[in-house]
Amino acid sequence: MLVNYTLHTIETENIFHSVTLVPRLSYSAHLLDNIIETLQGKRIELKTANQYLVTDFNYDEQSHLKSLKLEHLLVCSLEILDRIKNQIGSISGINSITELLPSSIPMIRIISAKLFVLFPNCSQLLSELSVHLGSIVLDSAVLTKARFDFSKSNHVCSTLLDEVKLMANSKLNKQYPLVDFFKLLNV
Repeated sequence: MLVNYTLHTIETENIFHSVTLVPRLSYSAHLLDNIIETLQGKRIELKTANQYLVTDFNYDEQSHLKSLKLEHLLVCSLEILDRIKNQIGSISGINSITELLPSSIPMIRIISAKLFVLFPNCSQLLSELSVHLGSIVLDSAVLTKARFDFSKSNHVCSTLLDEVKLMANSKLNKQYPLVDFFKLLNV
């Protein structure tokens, strides 16, 4: 009786597509965890190597400036990636994907670009992550008929980036009391 029956409605297609989002989202979360773990290891190595700068920092010494700027970059990158990880973890359904993830994609791309020369493997993985999350966002938008406000997404992204820079400055100012990170980053 059901031999000639085919399930080919829009609702069925939506179910099939939404089922494919879960493994891709899971893979993206796993990929993000690996990137964070790698960058945390780099941050620990750099923090240990920079320990002497707590008491011996000199603005005229280029190696000091370079080391602290790199540490600042890692702190910012890790903070942003941690926030994106929290966004992914707070996804409660297909509708929340289009609310939570659109602003994360440009942030991932910015971090990837900044890390490209210093940590090419992490940069490549971040690029892969942005592609996966972008496809997830687009597919979920198709399924939910969501619309994107790119200006809002860009505003959220820039606000978050500014917030993270301030947090990184604060963290590193406590770690390196002789350094004014606002001045350092504008040198």
